[in-house]
Amino acid sequence: MEKVTKDQPVGIFDSGIGGLTVAHAIKQMMPNESLIYFGDTAHLPYGDKSEAAIQAYSIKIADVLLKKNCKVIVIACNSASSAAYELLKEYVQHRVKVINVIDPMVKWVATNFQGRTVGLIGTKRTIQSGIYSRKIEEENRNIKLQPLPAPLLVPMIEEGFFNNKISKDIIEEYLRDPSLQDIQALILGCTHYPLIKKEIKDFYQDRIAVLDSSEVVAKALYEYLHDHGLLQELPGGKDHFLVSDYTESFEASTKLFFQQSVHLEKHPLWS
Repeated sequence: MEKVTKDQPVGIFDSGIGGLTVAHAIKQMMPNESLIYFGDTAHLPYGDKSEAAIQAYSIKIADVLLKKNCKVIVIACNSASSAAYELLKEYVQHRVKVINVIDPMVKWVATNFQGRTVGLIGTKRTIQSGIYSRKIEEENRNIKLQPLPAPLLVPMIEEGFFNNKISKDIIEEYLRDPSLQDIQALILGCTHYPLIKKEIKDFYQDRIAVLDSSEVVAKALYEYLHDHGLLQELPGGKDHFLVSDYTESFEASTKLFFQQSVHLEKHPLWS
């Protein structure tokens, strides 16, 4: 692997605003780090795209983040983590580390919910890939996973429909599904879903643990940077936000997350 330094930025990407939940958690835990976030708004959502398409987008985005001199790449998207992680890891293996959002969550669940029943909601792509089921089974902790695709949630969130009656009705329709009965925990298998975490917790009234990957992934990144001497100790890191297509909703969401004025740099993947 090429020599990297602590002064280089952390690269993060997702199809849209969902990965901002991961970026925000990283910034909260490591405020000195400079972040470069790429939202592939021209191709969202990834959850209904083919594996080949997601892999092509991911490679293009990785090239952008490598040109920006990132010291690590975080795939802040479950669909891309399931479809493109292995390919991307091989593509950049001699240059930077790649961290996905699935492996840290699987390790967390395996450690804390042995012998229990755990629900999973996600995009069609993530659920149909079976990646959570396979990885949790490999942990051999006698965990029963109950997956459910929830394809309406990402477009609903991207359009700003959360914390209102429309979102409440759609969320409850999914959570009442028979496959999610008798669970002790629910994995939010999409980085968009922390934006509706409060509504999900309200539905369950604290009867189960609601697990989102943002803090778990931030912790995994912290441990990697710490263990390899790559943590930025000096304050003043600046964040940059790139999009493949400009959208007002993305800009508004970014300002909301980071509580600051942001400039979106349009960076088409294909010109």
